[in-house]
Amino acid sequence: MSEAIFRSDMTVELVKASASDADVIWAARVSTAGEQSLEEVGEDPARSAGLINYLARERHGSPFEHTSMTFFVSAPIFVFREFMRHRIASYNEESGRYRELQPVFYVPNKERKLVQVGKTGAYTFEDGTQEQFEITVNAMKESYLFTYERYQKMLEAGVAREVARAVLPVALYSSMYVTMNARALMNFLSLRTSHEGSHFPSYPQREIEMVAEKMEEHFAILMPLTYGAFQKSGRIAP
Repeated sequence: MSEAIFRSDMTVELVKASASDADVIWAARVSTAGEQSLEEVGEDPARSAGLINYLARERHGSPFEHTSMTFFVSAPIFVFREFMRHRIASYNEESGRYRELQPVFYVPNKERKLVQVGKTGAYTFEDGTQEQFEITVNAMKESYLFTYERYQKMLEAGVAREVARAVLPVALYSSMYVTMNARALMNFLSLRTSHEGSHFPSYPQREIEMVAEKMEEHFAILMPLTYGAFQKSGRIAP
């Protein structure tokens, strides 16, 4: 059996992007300037920062859709299941039908809060004890190694990959490409990050928040005016 790898981090890489603040401006100007909006293509967007703030504040969202960002993400499968709830993106994920899945599994680091306090809809997470952390990590590793050994045994016996993969846990790392426009990304960030100053507080699972935070870093660099407007509007997607 291949040596198992246990990770606590998430990988997010910006693969390609056609996204700038200028794209938002010429897309918005067409409503009042028609073909003259073509003159905005390639212009410095800084002189129209007020327009971007207005669009975000008043939730005129369609101009933000004329952008595209493609990310490569490596994360546990349970993170991808939460991603798929956002049907405002395009996804292509690694397939366990077509390739042998590698033994790379998620374990929490010591900073991950382990204890849920309260009931559904009204709870918080608190730090666990050292004993709880050790019990959690040891149980996960034992389970992962057991199931991956069974997976390998089935493959060696000639069982199809699409059948054998059924024993593997959702903590197995997978990889995918996800493509979103700026409006979709702002919606994603508003729900999958926890920020002071958000008009609608959000309480995401920490692991998908780790992915969202890295996507947000790329967004802030690509479209600083739009990102600033997003912040000013209380992190509400337009």
